[in-house]
Amino acid sequence: MEIEKQLKSHGAWIGKWTFILAASGSAVGLGNIWGFPYKAGTNGGGAFVLIYLGCILVIGLPIMISEIIIGRRAGNSPVNAMRRVAIDSNQSTLWRFVGWSGIFAGVLILSFYSVIAGICLNYIFIAASSSGAISSPDQFSSVISSPLNLLFWHTIFMTLTALIVSAGIKDGIGRMVKILMPMLGVLMIFMVIYAMINGDFSQAMTFLFAPDFSNVTSDTLLQAMGQAFFSLGLGMGSIMAYGAYMSKDQNIVTNSFTVASLDTLVAILAGIAIFPIIFAFSLEPNSGPGLVFVSMLSAFNQMQFGQIIGPLFFILLSVAALSSSISLLEPGVAYMSEEGILSRKRSAQIISFLAWVLGIGSALSFNIWSDYQIIAERNFLDSIEFVTNQILLPLGGMFIAIFVGWFMKKSLITDEMGSINPVLFFLWRFFVKFIAPLSVAYIFISNFFRL
Repeated sequence: MEIEKQLKSHGAWIGKWTFILAASGSAVGLGNIWGFPYKAGTNGGGAFVLIYLGCILVIGLPIMISEIIIGRRAGNSPVNAMRRVAIDSNQSTLWRFVGWSGIFAGVLILSFYSVIAGICLNYIFIAASSSGAISSPDQFSSVISSPLNLLFWHTIFMTLTALIVSAGIKDGIGRMVKILMPMLGVLMIFMVIYAMINGDFSQAMTFLFAPDFSNVTSDTLLQAMGQAFFSLGLGMGSIMAYGAYMSKDQNIVTNSFTVASLDTLVAILAGIAIFPIIFAFSLEPNSGPGLVFVSMLSAFNQMQFGQIIGPLFFILLSVAALSSSISLLEPGVAYMSEEGILSRKRSAQIISFLAWVLGIGSALSFNIWSDYQIIAERNFLDSIEFVTNQILLPLGGMFIAIFVGWFMKKSLITDEMGSINPVLFFLWRFFVKFIAPLSVAYIFISNFFRL
């Protein structure tokens, strides 16, 4: 009776594409915009892309499908979804702690993600008013050296996230992803066309896609596996939570493939948009986050119509960040509201506030707390990022794969997957039972020993 009551509290996506847009928004984030292009360019170009696509197929997709199966089967938040499916499979309810781990990881990630996203918001205005009188490195130093400035934009971004999630599935998340994701697509295409016309397109294509297997090492494989796993937002319950709102007439495998394809497409388009401009202005292409806030601003200051193109680029980044942040907040809000602890609005406010408070530490890590070390010579922000990205998410993804592959009743799985080619089902089953958990375990162990 308790579970049935919880089910009634959940809404549902309106239309097939709302789920696809929401899940794609969850997957597409700041890491796609600067992480993938940088890693591809410095790890063999086309060789890295091929390895990455392989990892998407054998690791990312199997776990994504698994998360959606659990979420839709239960129709609950990650905690209650894991508990309910475990009960239906005659397994221990302790599996619910996988859901708790995801919620905890999501709040921690949101805390520092909001700070970085706040910098993106700030740069919309910086790019619009920048004249090149202040060098890009000095500009970036000025931004991050001010605690009040970082906290202001952190607050703005967190408020936007809370407002969207508190409005609910249909009127909040559903409505916003229908606006944000097409906006992201239009802005991305515009930036690509601009880069093709005004940048060094041929050099960028060589940098990104010319296969250079001499640069492929064991670390390349590790980075490709990590990028595939983390870019899809797996292991933190977001996809599971979104799956809970998916109608029964939608095909899980097809939708998962569409989301993974869109996520990969955005990552590739980001590289095509960024690197022609970088090479055209003889800037350093391997500077990680600095690529966005330093190198790109420098390029905008030098190019024609830079004060128009620059703000559009940082709007693009902010939209990508916002579409991801709402998925980080949703699992915790869904749990509190379906349990009747608090209303959705109040739940969103409280969890956002907790993330905001934690984010203060991340904001201060750029300046007055920069020398304050917590884990293995890491400052507050880097420590939070390490705990989430290197420990909680890999463990969450691994246990989800193990649960679906070894403990969930096959009849429940087939009921959710519906009509599927037996060969495809066998391959997915094999990957989720063996390849995905072992691969994620490899990521986890490798990163852990890098402490």
